Amino acid sequence: MSGPLPAFSGDTSFQNNMPDPLLAGKELPSFKFALDKSVGKVMRQSYGKEATVEQLPISKGLAGVSMKIEPGAMRELHWHATAAEWAFVLEGRVRTTVLDPDGNSETNDFDAGDVWYFPRGHPHMLECLGNSPCRFILIFDNGYFSEFGTFSITDWLGHASPALLAKNLGVPESALAGIPKSEAYFSFGEIPPEKAAPVLAQSAAPAPGAKPPPPLTHRFALMSQPPHRVFNGGREWRVDSTNFPISRTMTGLVLELEPGALRELHWHPNADEWTYILDGNVSMTLFGSHGRYRVEQLDTGDVGYIPQGYGHSIENIGTKTARILIGFNAGIYSAIDLSQWIAGNPADVLATNFGKPAELFSRLPKRDVFIAPKEGPKAD
Repeated sequence: MSGPLPAFSGDTSFQNNMPDPLLAGKELPSFKFALDKSVGKVMRQSYGKEATVEQLPISKGLAGVSMKIEPGAMRELHWHATAAEWAFVLEGRVRTTVLDPDGNSETNDFDAGDVWYFPRGHPHMLECLGNSPCRFILIFDNGYFSEFGTFSITDWLGHASPALLAKNLGVPESALAGIPKSEAYFSFGEIPPEKAAPVLAQSAAPAPGAKPPPPLTHRFALMSQPPHRVFNGGREWRVDSTNFPISRTMTGLVLELEPGALRELHWHPNADEWTYILDGNVSMTLFGSHGRYRVEQLDTGDVGYIPQGYGHSIENIGTKTARILIGFNAGIYSAIDLSQWIAGNPADVLATNFGKPAELFSRLPKRDVFIAPKEGPKAD
């Protein structure tokens, strides 16, 4: 057969599985970033500190922000064109309002331990409630997303002509005098009322055709739920689209590991992992095939990142219980654990693979360990 090959016209999804040059080298890159020690964007007593591929080059599938908002301040009306937003409240109280493309809006109040999820492109705002600051962690399902590249309402309207805005909103140009001419990012005013004021389309005298609330809520009280699973050595809370239906592209976990406990060697076949240390000191390992192995120590406020399909573990090396927040860029949680893998194979297969007597493998766990205590799992 001679002549040029015909043009390829089939499935191109294989391109997404081409080797990442950063991960194809002889050594694995660092997968740690000291998020809370970074500077970020600071305005008065409010700040946003981000971890994207710029700060942590390995983190191409997920990005994150540590944010604090002072009383009377709000993260202004904005939307994210390239990422959905998942959040976990660390302390204080937060109010959000979000709008969907059908015009349905929802206002929710969040306490520590609560989660929200805003789909990509849905406009929203975040404001501090009460007299104490609020803090939360934001996770985005795109590592190239930058919190500081968000589409903000002041940035947009500040660049449109007064005549255009007046025509759009049906008011005189003079009525719009003094609106910000550049991005506010954080806006500052009075502490909001304890009870949210009704939105315009849901006032006491609603306009004809007023929209109902969206069909799926954006709020999930994660830490008010009982743990998903309890182990000898720790506990796990989990939220994904099975119990929080709107969260179609992201899953979240909170792990508690007692001193010396281990989230065993495992991998995630469907998602990258973004890990934030809420409290404690842990050792994370990363396995990347071809003899490549890396260990990092993460402390409170640090971030770790594991690419999809890469083997890893998390061990509490401190003297107190470690609490760990983990986000995944998939709506369903999926993992394969070392103990589960070994238990799923016949003893003769394991004996041949490792060159050890089959009797050894009869002493190993016959179940998925998930979290092992300091002394290791007990024999079944």
